[in-house]
Amino acid sequence: MTKKHFYKQPLAVFIACFLAGILSFTTLGGWVSVQAKETKAPEFIKLEDAGKLNLLSNSKPFKPANLQQSEKPYPADRAVIGWDDRIPMISREYPWSTIGRVQGTTTDLKNYHCTGTLISENLVLTNAHCVIDPSTNQLSREIRFFPNLINGVVSNRRDIAVVERVIYGTDFTGNELSNQINDWAVMVIDKPLGRKYGYLGWQSLSTASFLKNQDKLFFVGYSGDFPDTRKKGYEFLSAGQGWTASYQAGCGIVQEKDGVLFHDCDTTGGSSGGALIGLIGGEPYIVALNNAELTDSRTRRGIINLAVKVDFLDRLFARN
Repeated sequence: MTKKHFYKQPLAVFIACFLAGILSFTTLGGWVSVQAKETKAPEFIKLEDAGKLNLLSNSKPFKPANLQQSEKPYPADRAVIGWDDRIPMISREYPWSTIGRVQGTTTDLKNYHCTGTLISENLVLTNAHCVIDPSTNQLSREIRFFPNLINGVVSNRRDIAVVERVIYGTDFTGNELSNQINDWAVMVIDKPLGRKYGYLGWQSLSTASFLKNQDKLFFVGYSGDFPDTRKKGYEFLSAGQGWTASYQAGCGIVQEKDGVLFHDCDTTGGSSGGALIGLIGGEPYIVALNNAELTDSRTRRGIINLAVKVDFLDRLFARN
């Protein structure tokens, strides 16, 4: 969704429409065709049972000593191309190294992808609907994490991780509001990739802080409509759409209602689970989790995107 075309009415009108139920709710996973060797299905664990896992994370970001850090998601000699707010994320440096593609297979053998972010040595943050099908309530039979995937390539194929366990916030059997605010999942992977790629911290911010810094966040996601290789300068991204993440700066949270965050970062299918990131004290922190789009049910046009608060991570790790 591109924010420029849809804000023709006050935001309050859209929120009122959302609460009245005349807008449709669309999650932002993306479906693709991928062949992968079958692995053991991950174990799914509810939040209240997560204490037995002894998960380790302290909400602080970590950069490996051998990784350079860059403020830009592309090499310094590349220019921003064209008018699209999104540009390719093609950096192997930190913190871009922490973000990857989540690749899943459903029980009926359909393949899909989302976005995930390392938050500890072996933990990846994404959406619940990236591991559980909201329409059938079925658990994914296989999930993998491709760290820092650029043009369909990771720096070392041995770093492609298998998800062994999933702690989830909702199985989508509740009401729509409950499902929305709990649409999160933390995946336990079989490799300590955070030691090599680093990981991000998180911080739960107040609504007032979000509104004061509406244009200070940035977003990275493996959107299914990006990149457009017909665009001059993008021809080298030959792996196709959804195989290179897009980056957008200068977006943010524009409203909160009943625990739901509304944001104006550009997203489409495949960007589910992507983190809205802010620099706090010069360090990158996840401050919200992208998960859905609101569209007008009459015109099918996108209006605004939704995000999940990250305070659930404090509750999760308080149990460990």
